[in-house]
Amino acid sequence: MKVLITGGTNGMGKGVAKILAGIDNQAHEIVVLCRSKKLGEAVVTELVNTTSNTKISIVLCDLSKLAEVKRAITEIHDKYEFLDGIFVNAGLGYAAKRVVTEDGFDSHFQVNYLSQFMLTLNLLDLLEKSGKGGRVIFNATRMGKIFWDDMQMNKNWSYEDGIHQAMVAKRMFLAKLDKMHRGINGSKLSFIGFEISKTVWSNQLNIIPIYMKAMASLMKLFGTFISIEKCGEIMAPLFVETSEESLKKSGKFITWKKNAFTEIAENNDVLNQELQDRLWNISLGLCADEKTIQIAETLHNT
Repeated sequence: MKVLITGGTNGMGKGVAKILAGIDNQAHEIVVLCRSKKLGEAVVTELVNTTSNTKISIVLCDLSKLAEVKRAITEIHDKYEFLDGIFVNAGLGYAAKRVVTEDGFDSHFQVNYLSQFMLTLNLLDLLEKSGKGGRVIFNATRMGKIFWDDMQMNKNWSYEDGIHQAMVAKRMFLAKLDKMHRGINGSKLSFIGFEISKTVWSNQLNIIPIYMKAMASLMKLFGTFISIEKCGEIMAPLFVETSEESLKKSGKFITWKKNAFTEIAENNDVLNQELQDRLWNISLGLCADEKTIQIAETLHNT
């Protein structure tokens, strides 16, 4: 399987990359999309050394810049003839203050959702070329809501609300993609939301305030956290299972519970088609990219 992982230099993304690179006799190819060349190259070196898999590469992309996303889309098409999977995972976590991107958006909204909305739509054609059933796995949580009247959170901001709004947006996006593709005769693409049941111990902890680090360390002692490797072991089957098994999960929001993938009851607003369409159209307008709009129109007319 050839899998593109956004945010693959730490946390869940790195855990999935590490496990996929090492299993099945190093058969899988991993493409890490990341902002930092230094961190990306370090991850490639680490994974090659620990797994002996040499089919690992990076694509540089700062998700806080739509121009970078467009450039990365072009590079991915130039380098790879197809993709078997995408892990929509990258995201900002703790932030001491609100940051506005050069495109004028709240950074959590753009990095965690909007840029990956554009990226995913523009890579669907590569997934369609997969001979193993292309699939998109979304890192998501069940919390949050869309702030329709203040989506960029100019009036009331918190990093928690920023994170959770993006999570809801991703779940609405995958639900709409699933519904659209089930209406396309012969489409084998699947779209799955996954919530890890425990917090992943990652270097995100290096940037949080001291009191939060102390709480996290205490929680780790009580088993609240899991390692990135354990997270990768749990999630790996979603990327390597057969197309038939992946399609059974498509459109669903799932977690890992009692050693099995279990469906989470989805919020009614997430499943509301009018709200899905509203977010879809807003997102296309914010991307303001002719190619992305053409792809969306083609999907609607298929």
